[in-house]
Amino acid sequence: MERKLTTPELDTSIFLVSVEDENDTNRQTLSHSHSPLVLLGKVTNRYVRDSSRLFQKDFGIGVMEWRMLVILTRKPSASVTESSRIIGIDKGAVSRALARLETKGLAATASETRRKWHLTDAGRAMHEEILAVSLRLHQRLLDGFSTEEVFDLNSFLHRIMENLETPEPAGG
Repeated sequence: MERKLTTPELDTSIFLVSVEDENDTNRQTLSHSHSPLVLLGKVTNRYVRDSSRLFQKDFGIGVMEWRMLVILTRKPSASVTESSRIIGIDKGAVSRALARLETKGLAATASETRRKWHLTDAGRAMHEEILAVSLRLHQRLLDGFSTEEVFDLNSFLHRIMENLETPEPAGG
């Protein structure tokens, strides 16, 4: 079944910038300031880098472990597979993050099968501490946005996620 666009195709030239290469040949490439996906990648990379440094310095864990604290707060007894699906990260990265949390005494398995994970009391306490910091980061990063704009931004990002879930047509 071929994917049908619900809106007219965008003029892709809005994402491009002209540059000259070493031979003075004019070429086009993605703009760092006009391509929403390039900007989204830059924002994500910067947020992950900066928050990882902060969380590592203040709490001894990185962003991936923080994400797992959130998952296990929202869904106690989550498996690696469930967690991977929820946050969109491969199972190997989830397993490594859980192993680091387990080593720190912040998470444990519910049984010998090691399929279901939960937070320890220390993990729940760590979640509460980092949540306060995370909310301050949200405030700083969204400074100048109205509540409506934040809802709009979330809506746009959800639409991008839905588009990522739509299979690309064969030969597309």
